[in-house]
Amino acid sequence: MRLGAHMSVSGGKYMALIRGKELGCEAIQVFIRNVRGWSSGPLKQEEIDEFLKKRNELENDIWPVISHNSYLINLASTDKEKLEKSYNAMLDELIKAEKLKLEFENMHPGVIPVADKDNITKSEALYQIAEQLNKLMDETKDSNLIILLETTAGQGKGLGNKFHHFKTIIDKIQNKDRIGICFDTAHSFAAGYDYTTKKKYNKMWEDFDDTIGLEYLFAFHLNDTDKECGSRVDRHIHIGQGKIGKEPFGFFINDENFKDHPGILETPKGKDMKEDIMNLKILKSLRKSK
Repeated sequence: MRLGAHMSVSGGKYMALIRGKELGCEAIQVFIRNVRGWSSGPLKQEEIDEFLKKRNELENDIWPVISHNSYLINLASTDKEKLEKSYNAMLDELIKAEKLKLEFENMHPGVIPVADKDNITKSEALYQIAEQLNKLMDETKDSNLIILLETTAGQGKGLGNKFHHFKTIIDKIQNKDRIGICFDTAHSFAAGYDYTTKKKYNKMWEDFDDTIGLEYLFAFHLNDTDKECGSRVDRHIHIGQGKIGKEPFGFFINDENFKDHPGILETPKGKDMKEDIMNLKILKSLRKSK
């Protein structure tokens, strides 16, 4: 597995690559637009050029690069205005990611609004997400960017905490070459997927393959959690300091099926990134020599 972390783009998008290189990242994740607001200005040609130049310099060291979309985007919204804003923001994400020549755009599938007046069912919400994604892919049909649907903890009316949710979406996607899954270890554990022994780990992937297909799995978020398995509460914590423990992360890292997959840390961090250094060191220590 190609280990890395979410890197800040403060000072310029290209700075995320520099920071990743300094930490020994083999892959990184970034935000490429405002993630806590709807508005986001266009990319300047200068910052595109700076990023692509640095990307080219580090092409053998850091790959792939994933963009994580805005937390506000909800393609399952039943509010017409919010759905339109979500669609436009996601389209902006895809256009910017394509300009930066990124491989993946990561997103949470969506959440059924608490104040849903239409009483939309989970199946209807999943169909709506697929419909929105099909439109987005059609508007960016010249792009090879793969949209990754992230596994979630399933808090509230959140979607994506069960493997069959992804099957429902993927079955409705017209261009299946542009859709995939990002498996978040903390979220999936909280959702009730226990992989803390090798037997349970193997059983989980059998279920995943039977339901979705391992060919759709492209990336990982590597996070521990301080919540119990099945809690459906999303809480990230440092590797080995939570309920998952250190050993199970070795199952993922040493799995030959995922040797070229990115494994991205989203654990708590400070400005000096010492926490990322610590967590990367722990993850790399779990690698078995060949």
